[in-house]
Amino acid sequence: MGWEQDLGEADRMWRTYIEMAKHLNSHLQQHLQREYDLSAADFEVLVRLTESKRREMPVAELAAATQWEKSRLSHQLTRMVQRGLVERVDTDDRRYPDVRLTDKGYAAINQAVPEHTKMVHALFIDVLGHERLAGFAEACADVLRTLDEHREHDCPL
Repeated sequence: MGWEQDLGEADRMWRTYIEMAKHLNSHLQQHLQREYDLSAADFEVLVRLTESKRREMPVAELAAATQWEKSRLSHQLTRMVQRGLVERVDTDDRRYPDVRLTDKGYAAINQAVPEHTKMVHALFIDVLGHERLAGFAEACADVLRTLDEHREHDCPL
């Protein structure tokens, strides 16, 4: 008898959640790429910058917000600078520049967001409905709090 026979109902629910999240994210990412020539990483950076004051933020703050390693973010920003979506802005400490959304980047995210939002609603929000979505959001908040506590107290990472 293998481990798969030992899975309980909660474990199967977890695996169903993982499978759903993987397929949903993949579909949304493919749509962004195909329709708007934006990768999921492009989209996340553009959203973060759009939501920030002055459409600009320190690279270190962006790294923390995205939970990306410095090297990954640096490579991502280099690609986005080359495409004209963002620009690096010198600060007093040249080792830690800010990154700013360009007009082209702002136009790209403004074009993509309405259709992306419609798709998120059609494939997730509307499927769950208000009551189940509220419960799901509450559960997610609980998990995020627990994860923060784990990182702060128990996790050597």
